[in-house]
Amino acid sequence: MSGLVWSDALANELAPMDETHREFVDCYNAVASAPADQLLPAFDALIAHTEAHFGLENRWMEAVDFPGCHRAEHDRVLAVMHDIRRRVAAGDTFFCKRLVEELPAWFRNHVDGMDAALAFHLQSIGFDFDTGTLPAAAADRTPAPAAACTHAG
Repeated sequence: MSGLVWSDALANELAPMDETHREFVDCYNAVASAPADQLLPAFDALIAHTEAHFGLENRWMEAVDFPGCHRAEHDRVLAVMHDIRRRVAAGDTFFCKRLVEELPAWFRNHVDGMDAALAFHLQSIGFDFDTGTLPAAAADRTPAPAAACTHAG
């Protein structure tokens, strides 16, 4: 298992995003280290965090009409998590163990790619995280360029 440790390498220099990513790392590590009798509650906490985390990023993208397939990737990850959750609840932990093995590489790639692009765009247009809106001057700017959706993961 490769594990997941928060470091500056995962930071996108956007405080609200970095904070939710730190929380994701903590939730992931709780699942990775959970004894069998605590796996389902730990996994439920990871899913709940991930739903809120992705929901936050999705709202930011909607607010600025951010193009690309970032939201679709969030939807795919959540669908996998919910499927695995049903399996764990039924006593099958195989796919949960596989997810624990694969999630760190996916997360690092997602943070360095899709999330970094979103963070850069939000910062460059002066997005107001307190109100979840654009300043009036930024609303007239050209939208962000479309990103290719070739992420394997």
